Amino acid sequence: MEILWVLMALVMLGFVLLQLSRRRRGAVGLVEPGHPDAADPANYGFAREEELDIRMPGPDEDLLDVLDLVQRTQDYRGAQQLLAGTEAKGERRWQRVQAFAGAASLELRQRPGGVGETPGGQWLRVWRAEMPKDAGGAAVHAEFLVQQAWRTATPGSDDFRIIMEEAKAACGEAALLAPGDPVPYIIELSVARGLGYPREEFEQLWLKILDRAPNHMGAHLAALQYWCEKWHGSRELAYSFAEAAAARAPRGSLLAAMPLFAVFEHLPEVNLVSGFYQSEVVTKAVHGALHAVHSAHPDDPMQAHVRHLLVFFLVRGERWAEAMNQLMVIDGHVGALPWTLSADPAAEFAVYRALAVAGYEANGGSPATLPH
Repeated sequence: MEILWVLMALVMLGFVLLQLSRRRRGAVGLVEPGHPDAADPANYGFAREEELDIRMPGPDEDLLDVLDLVQRTQDYRGAQQLLAGTEAKGERRWQRVQAFAGAASLELRQRPGGVGETPGGQWLRVWRAEMPKDAGGAAVHAEFLVQQAWRTATPGSDDFRIIMEEAKAACGEAALLAPGDPVPYIIELSVARGLGYPREEFEQLWLKILDRAPNHMGAHLAALQYWCEKWHGSRELAYSFAEAAAARAPRGSLLAAMPLFAVFEHLPEVNLVSGFYQSEVVTKAVHGALHAVHSAHPDDPMQAHVRHLLVFFLVRGERWAEAMNQLMVIDGHVGALPWTLSADPAAEFAVYRALAVAGYEANGGSPATLPH
């Protein structure tokens, strides 16, 4: 018991010393809007918090237009045509499948249906019924089932397993309809995590993806979850997977950012290590991610995912100018890690953005000194 009290006292002492140190260094903190010391993100042309789009990590106007049309008319044909015209092995097809499935899942949650009431997401059921051989519809349906399992049931429960087994079968059907398409197998990565595939079975699934799209960033992020300590791997296995992906990444590939995602997935819940976000492991991962976004193609849809995570680490590491550079690119959309882990992604993002602005200005920055 005495040891416990000593440890608690040390933690409290460390907290007090940290606050004193921050005050001496003029550290940045948040104040109420309208306060004389408050930095205003609006001065940089940033979107207001209520305008932030939580659906996607970055812009995809074609997808937004079709989503609006499908949900307004409950006619699936726009979604079917958009997916049919999207490159099968590209990152954008995977993102669009996720978006359509997520929209149907959210509709169903908002309107579960009852006596005399049509349940939400009916357009997806009609799509599958009217075009059972359509590969896009089959993939969206499989992803819809996966999202339903995670959102409506507890992992490990009978209900969760039943939905996941149905999703696994749907993935198999989608794969048969489009043999060269990696998306059904990427969807199954989440099934593998949920059902706890043995490693040999998981690795066989992973080889099918590598055969079809060896540099698919979305697939690597999905696979990383399986290797994480909180699921079926360990910190060492997750780091090894991420570092191997970065090492074999071709020029211009965002796979060089994979170690940063591995670090994020294994952040300590209570960090008592001074300067953790300036530590060697974090600094190395951040530099790899910065190199990745600087060398990647400007139109790579996975850039936004990396930039959002960079904002988190750069703000935590008090690298204000670099955080602002990322914010200038991604502001307006917040549908990415780490914000989506919050109950209010827009609010979480807005806090980090405000900290970045305040830190930037506390060190002499202004809208005039920020490159555009």
